[in-house]
Amino acid sequence: MTRTMRPQDLVESPVVDNHGSKIGKVGTVYLSDDTRQPEWVTVKTGLFGQKESFVPLRGADLDDEGLHVRVDKEKVADSPHFDADGHLSQQECMRLYEYYGIPVQGGGRRPMDTTGRADQAQAGMAGTAGRHERTDHAAAMDDQQEMVRSEERLKVGTEETESGRVRLRKYVVTEEQQVTVPVSHEEVRIEREPIRDGDRSTAATIGEEEHDVVLHAEKPVVDKETVAVERVRMGTERVTEEQTVSGEIRKEQIDVDDDTKRNR
Repeated sequence: MTRTMRPQDLVESPVVDNHGSKIGKVGTVYLSDDTRQPEWVTVKTGLFGQKESFVPLRGADLDDEGLHVRVDKEKVADSPHFDADGHLSQQECMRLYEYYGIPVQGGGRRPMDTTGRADQAQAGMAGTAGRHERTDHAAAMDDQQEMVRSEERLKVGTEETESGRVRLRKYVVTEEQQVTVPVSHEEVRIEREPIRDGDRSTAATIGEEEHDVVLHAEKPVVDKETVAVERVRMGTERVTEEQTVSGEIRKEQIDVDDDTKRNR
């Protein structure tokens, strides 16, 4: 390491690799039995930080942006994984040294507090060298009990369903129409004109005579033709409206039943 680091300063610090990429956050700090200085840290990675990988602190530096280590993110992701149970065996240490190419120095390692509280971390550093124990938050709070409260929540969504069918259909109806049509016809009109004396060129004879006159008339003629009068289309459009849904949910409640207060 480039300078001395305190365990309480490392806990929960962001870890950045040698390319500037964030790896995760510091979980547990492991001290050297020889120097009592931080030598390894576990980095919380994976979904919700459930996975912890060991990262060496040799050549690392701590500043306002976080803990800068001298390995890359991919190297950390593929590193050997051990349970952060408070002790690293000699075999586990050797595997980590060989994986990161670090010269072996010293023996076993002991972890420090993962809560980041400086007073607890300093108390752990004053322990006997060579002990392999973990002073984490759970150990410091052995006299405290906790309970997780759960509750149900409504998850509301939508799904596409068939709500009905609409058909476009045409049919024939018969109706009566009355149309007024103008018609014409010929009628006989008799005109009488007296013959003047100057117009009598021949002598008149008395006898019977007959002439036929042909009369003409128009009559309505009905015929039908089919013509296109209208085009009807049918389509769909999406209309959004709000609907209120309700449901019953269950939730847990936590009460404190203190017998000591009753006896006072």
